[in-house]
Amino acid sequence: MPLDWPIQLCVFSTAATYIASIITGNVSQVDRLWTLLPTIYTAYYALLPLFPTYQPFLLFPYNPLGSTDYNPRALLMFAIVFLWMCRLNYNAHRRGLFNPKGEDYRWAVLRKQIPPWLFQIVNLTFISAIQNVLLLLLGLPTRTVALFQPRSSLETSDYVLASLALLVLFLEFTADNQQYAYQTYKHAFLAKEKGATDVKPYDESKQWIGARLSWTPDDARRGFITRGLWRYSRHPNFACEQLFWWIITFFPLLASGPPNLPTNADFPPLRIIIHALQFPDLHHPLLNGLRTNLLDAGLILLPGASHSLLFLFSTLYTEAITSSKYPIAYNAYQKRVGMFQPSMTAIKAIALKFSGKRAQQDVDRLVWGDSQESKKE
Repeated sequence: MPLDWPIQLCVFSTAATYIASIITGNVSQVDRLWTLLPTIYTAYYALLPLFPTYQPFLLFPYNPLGSTDYNPRALLMFAIVFLWMCRLNYNAHRRGLFNPKGEDYRWAVLRKQIPPWLFQIVNLTFISAIQNVLLLLLGLPTRTVALFQPRSSLETSDYVLASLALLVLFLEFTADNQQYAYQTYKHAFLAKEKGATDVKPYDESKQWIGARLSWTPDDARRGFITRGLWRYSRHPNFACEQLFWWIITFFPLLASGPPNLPTNADFPPLRIIIHALQFPDLHHPLLNGLRTNLLDAGLILLPGASHSLLFLFSTLYTEAITSSKYPIAYNAYQKRVGMFQPSMTAIKAIALKFSGKRAQQDVDRLVWGDSQESKKE
């Protein structure tokens, strides 16, 4: 069964991360696997001919269908996901995520909000199980390509989607770097303001190009970043992350071979549809065929949709925590800047103009600051 080995790995990963979280008291075990598992599942399907046709022992990857040819589209998808992994691993490493004692700050907040027994239920179901299943789903678009689509040359849609994916990765890398540079500046500035002498001063030259923004004391005291890409989206990194996996999801859907999105060629002429609807013997097969095509395409959309749903609820919870820390300033930021889409930022800017000049100035002051350096950008 083509899903046999990925399911084995998913079950093992779920059990291992849950047991490790109980032993260590740290529930960020799955967080560390986010940087690896989607690439492993993608690589498995893209490189399926590499593996033996039998499984010598449990958890050893194998090729149950005996595939002997590589699919160029699947290999391209693997290369793009590998670059995604490199970016995420780099950012996770410098943030200390691979430190065995490091834990996502949101889990510490959640521990204080719910009883211990309920937290353990969340740990087993959502943190360990559901997230591992989602990581498996992210490899399914490559499965669709590798197992069901022709092993033909790359098409125009492949080149367009690959280019978009690289652009999104670049923007996400830039957003990560801007956030990292801001946090470095903020901690150095606030430490100096408190009289600490054991914190290294902020060095702009050590930051990546694109993240060397002219931070101001207003930025540090505000507590959260509103400059660079974060001026147009409250979570540009999250927006890019979702968009990246939607692009991966659309590789099989935009290809010319099935299963793909239905095209005009999949629908009979209107006169035949009208004629078929008058006779049950004709319209039942017609509707069943269309239903099958739409259902296949809908199932392929599941990874992207599930990923976006997770990020939506995760972002809402993250913002609730940030709002509790900076209630006035972050509320102003929410009024001025969209959660994900820059288009919502433009709409919010127009809406603020109708709320009065004084209200707009108050929001802008809280979001951008009063210093002249803030007004230059």
